[in-house]
Amino acid sequence: MKSKIKVGTVQINNSFANQCYFPYSVGILQAFNQRYTEEPDRFEFLPSIYSRVSATIAVESLLKADIACFSVYAWNMKISQKIAGELKKNKSEMLIVFGGPQVPSRETENFLRENPFIDIVCHDEGEQVFLNILKNFNNREWSKIPSVSFIDAEGKFVQNLACGRISDLDRIPSPYLEGVFDSLIEENPQTGWVALWETNRGCPFRCAYCDWGSEIKSRISVFDLDRLFKEIDWFSNHKVEFVFCCDANFGILDRDIEIVKYFARNKRRFGYPKALSVQSTKNFTARAYEIYKVMSEAGINKGLALSLQSLNEDTLGAIGRQNIHINEFKEIQQKLTSLNIETFTDIILGLPNETYQSFAQGVSAVIENGQHNRIQFNNLSILPNAEMGDSEYQNKFGFDIVETRIINIHGSLTDAHNEVFETQKLVVGTRTMPKAEWIKTRTFSWMAALLHFNKLLQIPFIILHSVYSLSYRELVEVFLQENIDRPILSGINSFFINKAKAIQNGEEEFCESKQWLNIWWPADELMFIKLCTEDTLAQFYQEARRAIEDYLDRLKISDYGSVLEEAIVLNQNLVRLPFQNEDLDIKLGHNIADVYYQDLRGVGLSLTKGNFSYRIDRTTERWTSWENWCREVVWYGNKKGAYIYKYKALDPTGKG
Repeated sequence: MKSKIKVGTVQINNSFANQCYFPYSVGILQAFNQRYTEEPDRFEFLPSIYSRVSATIAVESLLKADIACFSVYAWNMKISQKIAGELKKNKSEMLIVFGGPQVPSRETENFLRENPFIDIVCHDEGEQVFLNILKNFNNREWSKIPSVSFIDAEGKFVQNLACGRISDLDRIPSPYLEGVFDSLIEENPQTGWVALWETNRGCPFRCAYCDWGSEIKSRISVFDLDRLFKEIDWFSNHKVEFVFCCDANFGILDRDIEIVKYFARNKRRFGYPKALSVQSTKNFTARAYEIYKVMSEAGINKGLALSLQSLNEDTLGAIGRQNIHINEFKEIQQKLTSLNIETFTDIILGLPNETYQSFAQGVSAVIENGQHNRIQFNNLSILPNAEMGDSEYQNKFGFDIVETRIINIHGSLTDAHNEVFETQKLVVGTRTMPKAEWIKTRTFSWMAALLHFNKLLQIPFIILHSVYSLSYRELVEVFLQENIDRPILSGINSFFINKAKAIQNGEEEFCESKQWLNIWWPADELMFIKLCTEDTLAQFYQEARRAIEDYLDRLKISDYGSVLEEAIVLNQNLVRLPFQNEDLDIKLGHNIADVYYQDLRGVGLSLTKGNFSYRIDRTTERWTSWENWCREVVWYGNKKGAYIYKYKALDPTGKG
């Protein structure tokens, strides 16, 4: 009797709060092989390495394998290489296979020669390719297997032609329904599981910074609805709280509304899954409104991304992206706000043909057209298989690139398995945004986040824009000045500038804080925490008022006095803080709170004088420590923009 060929699979994902991702990519390879192999009893799949353990532990677990298959991404490439290298040292006859988005499609030969412990790399979809590799394991004949590259016995680099995509996705079995993860769940009873999930494959868009769409991936293929409904049932039965949908454009197909309705139905009936995260389609339609309305009403929406990346036409042309018109964005934003659906907008910093001027103007336009919840400012990172991964593209647009450690936002500083750090290639300057301008742009981004989206000055900003037609760009730029008479504001600006310079020198994107939860914070959030915890918030508001007054004086605007003062007083008293035990009543001489509230919903309201009273609710939600406040307000409120208290009018008429 032949001994079984033992197959080890590795798909290392990040873990958080005892929540781990199912190793979906390698799980689907296992399910596909078990269904279609000619010798189903020939292979034994070992338990997957699914989380970031030490390389030593992973190697010990995998040494019994004859084949080790790694699914590699930006967040696990280095640790995967470390494990694979050690495996080869200890067991030279083991076959090492790498697949996944981080396997380069260009310069593949260099990659293989720099990593001689890797025997084969797979390109594009892996199901059929991996089945063929296992089929040919004994004879080690790879020359007729499409979509693989390798160095042959004579030392020659071989890259076989691509096999193309699987046209009928119903051929691919579900690892959930086939029981691939059953033993994983049974052996780890204390672990909470996050499901990675596909309802379709393919992307019709070809953005240069992304490797999702290409010639062969542009067509969208779908998994059968009945299969998807059964998978949702599986998630409910196994009490999976969070499902991350891997589709590139959820909402692009008519049937997607049926999927979210079934998902919402299960949430109501069983309590699980609790949340669904999707990447929304770039082309927003009436169908998309219905989808997110269903998700919001069911409480499964994790925040909707209205991604623009840039508003500069030259930049959009360079990256091959077409955005919705800004007027459409405004209409969409208003409608979603009216449905109480929280959104955020992605903007990428460092794209080709972008300048400081175009970037700052674009951010201002996004806010002016209704995005007050959050702009997520992302540093441009180079993916190896994206169009931007080509050196010719990088040279054309004059990219300055630095390699930095990949750090998860709000990730722990005390990761027990930090023997290997993953890295990324960040663009920190371009021909149109030289490095000094990149620093200014990065500083502008953090300042906009701190003042407007962390809501320290959102109310006066909105009032000044509404009443005096000041742009959000110029309001943010008021604070990008060094002034020895305003030490708090100057300190904030210097902190952001120095952090931007540090990133250009290879430092991590985020700021470490051992004092506050021992995690990595975005620069704007850490500054928000420092202002609150170091008892400098009152001085910040004093300096902010003087800075805005000076600017208004330069513009020869003279009637702002009580309006600006009341807007700042209201904003200061609305900032959520711990140790508050009483509600607060506040009286204003203008309907500032109402103008602010209506503006958030895209409704214009004239500023009027009167005697307006409001009660600020400081007792429904309370925090008894700075640590809990950091976690629940600053961290968890990131995408929700939940930094200020709720309030209600005591005298809506303003007549006193």
